[in-house]
Amino acid sequence: MARTTSKVHIGLTGKQVGLKHGFRSGLEEALAAQLQAAGVSYTYESFAIPFVEPAKKRKYTPDFQLPNGIVIETKGRFLTADRQKHLMVQAQHPEYDIRFVFSSSRTKISKRSPTSYADWCVKNNFKYADKTAPAEWLKESKP
Repeated sequence: MARTTSKVHIGLTGKQVGLKHGFRSGLEEALAAQLQAAGVSYTYESFAIPFVEPAKKRKYTPDFQLPNGIVIETKGRFLTADRQKHLMVQAQHPEYDIRFVFSSSRTKISKRSPTSYADWCVKNNFKYADKTAPAEWLKESKP
């Protein structure tokens, strides 16, 4: 089952040779060749071992906090890491009312997604606005 070759590949790097034959690197291909030459059977990437990445302590510093307690985060670009962070903060600190002011809430979260920043906010229960904070937000009283 080994994916190896005995041909000489002039001008290719070890990684290019490995990738050409289904391995992720030339080193993997070389080890496969060694195992095959030694008559040792093996499988290649035949199973996955699940694990949990340890939690990392982080801090979120909001852009603005109003006297009424509303937290406003301004975003031109709303990257995947930002969205993940805000979902974690929201889940771990429901006492904060975090809202977004976007350059344009119609912007898509990625080139391949039909979901806009606005769609994401609605789905995840965040209030949002474009360009400026709505007057209603500024006038709301503390909960």
